[in-house]
Order: sequence, then structure tokens, then C-alpha cells
Amino acid sequence: MAEQTAPPATGDIHDHSPARSAGGAGKADSAVVRDALGVGVAVGLSGFAFGVTSAGAGLTLLQACALSLLVFTGASQFALVGALAAGGNPFTAAAGAFFLGTRNAFYGLRLSQLLALPKSAKPFAAQWVIDETTAVALAQPDRRSARIGFTVTGLTLYVLWNLTTLLGALGAEALGDTAAWGLDAAGPAVFLALLAPMLKTATERATAGIAVVLGLGLLPVLPAGVPVLVSALAAPAVLWFQGRGARRRRSDTETEDVR
Repeated sequence: MAEQTAPPATGDIHDHSPARSAGGAGKADSAVVRDALGVGVAVGLSGFAFGVTSAGAGLTLLQACALSLLVFTGASQFALVGALAAGGNPFTAAAGAFFLGTRNAFYGLRLSQLLALPKSAKPFAAQWVIDETTAVALAQPDRRSARIGFTVTGLTLYVLWNLTTLLGALGAEALGDTAAWGLDAAGPAVFLALLAPMLKTATERATAGIAVVLGLGLLPVLPAGVPVLVSALAAPAVLWFQGRGARRRRSDTETEDVR
């Protein structure tokens, strides 16, 4: 799940004082809080869909709530219960969810430099390193704004996601056949809606397009949970073709220079 504002340049990020931020050199705190709340509320409410879907997949109320409390990464949670609901092997489903969640480790490497939190706060902040908090933090112009955006998004999303997971799991019986409602698509739909505006370059759009083709094309022929793993190959494939094209252009340039 990601936010629509483009990340800042990869230069040094300075920690502006509150007075400086209020004076216009940075982003107003109220604007950061507003944007963070918007993302947190919009995505947090889709936890209801996860609660309903998990109940439909056969998970107990305790299991559904434990996933949201401890795992807390929506795409991986939906991947797990989706694979289980489709009759996939539990180990395959867990593996798919695990590898989908490893992206958060790479987010953590970037956020560690950006936020520069005290060591005592890092274990708690690590629980909130997900698509949305990363996107909101990276969209800020300075460290102070990034910290505010990360904290407000993380807190809002964590509270709402867990509350709506509980409500969704409790209300699953009242909805009847949960599969008929198509609520399992709510999480991915929110994720795609937030991610789409981030795809600004041809490389990013090509990677996303190939990943979609791989995931959907292999869905009928591979066990549940496996297509999402295969779709991850889109990134190295695009980078390989991009590098190959760059090498070819350099070779052509060198040949022209020799002539």
C-alpha cells in the first residue's frame, strides 16, 4: 500500500526547527497531519474487509485479530487469507505472505536514515514500517515533517485497522456468504489506488504492468499464493532490459566516436 506523493530527492534531509517549519521553509505541521490522517483513515477502514475475509477463510476471531496486531501489513495479510480461502497449502500461503512482507525490511533501511529515531524508539517504530507510513514519510520535505507524518499515519492506521478487523470478524456471520460480497478485493483495491499515482516513470509503469500480467496470467495454473511470488520477478526483468538498452546505447555512441 503506498501514497500518491512522489518521494523527495535523495540528498541530505535536514531537521528543521518548529519555528522554521511554521515560517514556510518546511511544510506546516497541520498539513502533514491532515495528509497522514487522510491516508490512515482511508486504508484503516479496509481492515473491516480483512476481518470479514479472514472469517470466511476459516480463521477464528483470535487468529484474525492476532494477524492484524502482530503482522500488521495489509497486503501480506490479504495474501495469506486469500490463499487459504482458495484452498492453498498453509505453508505456501505463509511463504507468499512472508516474501510479500519482506519489502518492509527495505523500507526500514531507508526510514532509519530519514527519521533518525532514538534507539529506544526503533523497536516500536519497526511495527509501523509499512507501505503507507513509508510513502507519507518519504513525501515530506524535512525530517521533522517526516517524523510527524510517519507517527500520525502509523498510529491512525494501526488503531483503525485492528478495530475494523475485530468488527469485520464479528460481523462476518451477519453478512452471510462473504465471498459473494467480494470484500477480499477491498484491500488490494485501496493499495492500487494509492500506488498508481506513484508510477511516474516508464520503468515503474513497466514493472507494475509486467507484475500484473504475471500475477493474473499464472493465477489459473499455479497454486494459490505462488503467482504473487512469481510476479516479483518483474522488477529484476525490467532492470535487466533497461541495463541492456543502456549498454547498447553506450556501445553505439562509442562506435560513432571512433568513426
